[in-house]
Amino acid sequence: MSAAQVFAVVIFAAMFIMIVLDKIERHYVTLGSGILTLGVVFGICMKNGEAIWNTLALKGFATKDFWYQVTESESKGINWATIIFIAGMMVMVEGMAKAGFFRWLCMKIAFIVKCRTIPVFITFMIMSAVLSMFIDSITVIMFLAAVTVELAQLLHFNPVPMILSEIFCANLGGSATMCGDPPNIIVGTSIGLSFFDFLTNTGLCAAICLVVSVVFLYFAFRKELASTTGEKVDISKLPKPSEAITNKKDFVISSIIFGCAVILLITHSMTHLTVASIGLFIAVITLLTSGKDAPGLLKKVDYKTLVFFIGLFIVVGGLEETGILELIAKFIKNISGGNTMLMVAIILWVSAIASAFVDNIPFAATMVPVIESLSETTGVSLHTLAWTLSIGTDIGGSATPIGASANVVGTSVAAKNGYPISWGRYCKKIAPATVIVLAISTGYIFLRYL
Repeated sequence: MSAAQVFAVVIFAAMFIMIVLDKIERHYVTLGSGILTLGVVFGICMKNGEAIWNTLALKGFATKDFWYQVTESESKGINWATIIFIAGMMVMVEGMAKAGFFRWLCMKIAFIVKCRTIPVFITFMIMSAVLSMFIDSITVIMFLAAVTVELAQLLHFNPVPMILSEIFCANLGGSATMCGDPPNIIVGTSIGLSFFDFLTNTGLCAAICLVVSVVFLYFAFRKELASTTGEKVDISKLPKPSEAITNKKDFVISSIIFGCAVILLITHSMTHLTVASIGLFIAVITLLTSGKDAPGLLKKVDYKTLVFFIGLFIVVGGLEETGILELIAKFIKNISGGNTMLMVAIILWVSAIASAFVDNIPFAATMVPVIESLSETTGVSLHTLAWTLSIGTDIGGSATPIGASANVVGTSVAAKNGYPISWGRYCKKIAPATVIVLAISTGYIFLRYL
């Protein structure tokens, strides 16, 4: 190995270890690692200014394909389309939250099923999956978990089984669309896939798995969901859903903007608007309609996550420019012996196992160039490998409390409200559900694509 390759691997490994240890905030870790990659790997070892320029990918902003894409184009270095899209959706979600949209939706559904525990349990699982198809699962769980605790106190049931099931279904729902989970955004924007591509491929798999998951989780938790008292709850005395709406005008506007975002995402393969264009448009419309509240919405955007992505893409760019990712692709090709089914199984299960213990975002960003190289050298459809990678990273993250950001948020909300969830409690029911869904997904990919 060359000096550049050695330093690229060392920086990446050190970054991954520090992210797992979680002693330093992860955006500082990736940004520092990115700066080291630019300075040490590209500057000192390679003395290659072009590699730095390619990885920063700033010239993309000035090209038509970045905003309006008719044909697929190659993506290298910092994936600015992903950054802009996530930032735009963050602004929209903050506007919706401020108007009380999420709390209203939760309370409305609870009242529709007359606040009965088991129907609430089932409908909240489905709602968690559906919302996570369009909105970041972290936001979905943050509001769902909080409302679940509130309902549990009013209806006298244990909220832990419901929160665990919501987390699992949020990760599953996120696998169904391109904007549902950050790994999907990375895969989709890098390879040139559309919202509809994901919906008709990973979406169908997620729908099948959701039905099985709801049944499994119902039987796994039905005894724990029993009411702690035998008293019948008088729903007329409970807070009305309308009380959750802080401003009716803002509520209507934010609902319309959300509807526009969904329509633009569904139709972007026909309109040829990129996710960068859609994210920017949604953010601008949200800010313009927010008036004097616009600065407040901008302040609430999670800039740390955006910086995390930028640093991460630079480090992965170091692995790509030095040829390390090509070596990984050759290793997977050799170990599978040219057997397509074995190759797919390796990608799916290794992605899932890795994502159960480390952040699935850096893993997905690392693996995209690897599957591109595998597709070129083996002839296996790149799209098939993309669906495999997305499903593995999205679903595998459900297995442990630290596997995905939504898991951390959900368990934290429960703990803050007096319902701590241990690793044992979490993994006892959710890990088996994850294995079942991964097994179904493996069969789905084998039957449909191979």
